[in-house]
Amino acid sequence: MFIGEIARRTGASPKAIRHYEALGLLGQVTRAGSYRVYTDDEVRQVELIRQAQSLGFRLSELLPALDGGAGEPDWQGLAQQIDGKRASLREEMQRLRRLDAQLGEIGAEIRACLDRRNDPGSADGPACHPPSAA
Repeated sequence: MFIGEIARRTGASPKAIRHYEALGLLGQVTRAGSYRVYTDDEVRQVELIRQAQSLGFRLSELLPALDGGAGEPDWQGLAQQIDGKRASLREEMQRLRRLDAQLGEIGAEIRACLDRRNDPGSADGPACHPPSAA
């Protein structure tokens, strides 16, 4: 099949497919004259590349596991990369939870200060100062 067909079947643009080939992710693509001729193996490879990209993998991370498009991907290597990606995500989620807690505390301090300012029973209330950094 030609590039238009593999693009239609995989949802990848012809430009992206040529880029994958240039990076070595598809291995050596057969040619008929000046036309690239793709096989079902290359369709599966492009689908795997696109799925990995949608999960946050960079193309440079995929090259070792895809073995340059020759034969089966290194499934063990891909599994290890997935484990590493998941560990990174867990760390990032913890960092974001801490950030969310800090923002919640700062927001609560600001709202409390504004409430004191707007309290008719206080003489203008105490001055609000920026919350201390945690």
